[in-house]
Amino acid sequence: MRMRSKLDISAYFVVGPENTKGRPVAFIIRDAVEAGITCVQVRSKTASARELIELTGQASEAIAQTGKSDVVTLLVNDRLDVVLAAKKQGISVDGIHVGQSDIPVDVCREYLGPDAIVGLSARTHELFEYIKNADVSLIDYFGAGPLHETQTKPDSGLDVDGKRITRSIEDITTLAQLSSLPVVVGGGVKLADIPSLARTGVAGFFVVSAISEADDPGLQAANLVKTWNSHKR
Repeated sequence: MRMRSKLDISAYFVVGPENTKGRPVAFIIRDAVEAGITCVQVRSKTASARELIELTGQASEAIAQTGKSDVVTLLVNDRLDVVLAAKKQGISVDGIHVGQSDIPVDVCREYLGPDAIVGLSARTHELFEYIKNADVSLIDYFGAGPLHETQTKPDSGLDVDGKRITRSIEDITTLAQLSSLPVVVGGGVKLADIPSLARTGVAGFFVVSAISEADDPGLQAANLVKTWNSHKR
């Protein structure tokens, strides 16, 4: 199964048009992938469905221009309709990432088939019990965090009582030990966080603004990837 077998979430970049300081998303994706990013997620809470389909196509083409379509995964956040429409148009997209309040993973798997990648944001409330006991038969990895509070996704880390919870390095180490699936961690992650994060045993890090808002996104991506690879367990 090509899509699932190529999945590498060690260096995971989430990006949309609201995160790039007005610069073309596709150019930033291309630079990031050339620098070693292994997974790209297209995410926008402001773009229309048609705009997201177009953006997914641009992202797919940007990855193709680097010659890494066979090793870099392209996902869309939340929008199953966008993934299906993009596939219908012949766009090479590998799957979807959903949150706990988004379309259920069983629906995503039913419509996308057994070869697609389905990622799920781990539950903030009772996180450790959830990671340990969740049915993982339909998903490929967990996303967890935030490591720090972040303006990119202000609702990140809110529990059922509306309290914001950030995750310590000790928490993340425990997550890696408990989870039967790979875990990717983000939320306010910066270059200085990568050495300690890499030693926790999680499968990877995810970032948004650390790359998308950098003066030189490609250079910043390269620094993140190099640091991760030199410190990972």
